[in-house]
Amino acid sequence: MPKPSGTYSTSDLSRKSGDIIAEALRHPVTITQRNKPRLVLLNIEDYQQLIRQADRRTVGTIETMPDELFAELENTVDAYAGEDEVGRS
Repeated sequence: MPKPSGTYSTSDLSRKSGDIIAEALRHPVTITQRNKPRLVLLNIEDYQQLIRQADRRTVGTIETMPDELFAELENTVDAYAGEDEVGRS
């Protein structure tokens, strides 16, 4: 069974590191170990783009939540609690 392009074993990495690195400069390359994907090699520009995208994520708390969103959350919880009380009657 032929392996997909851009996929190499750890043994291949030992024997063909120069070729694999050259390919990784063009597109991400998967490294497998015991036929399971274990690593991805990618060029620095792709890596930096991933890091920039990850930095866009933010963490918030109820205290930092916008008032409109907090009000919507409260209304949803109240409505859900009201449905639960009706179901118990």
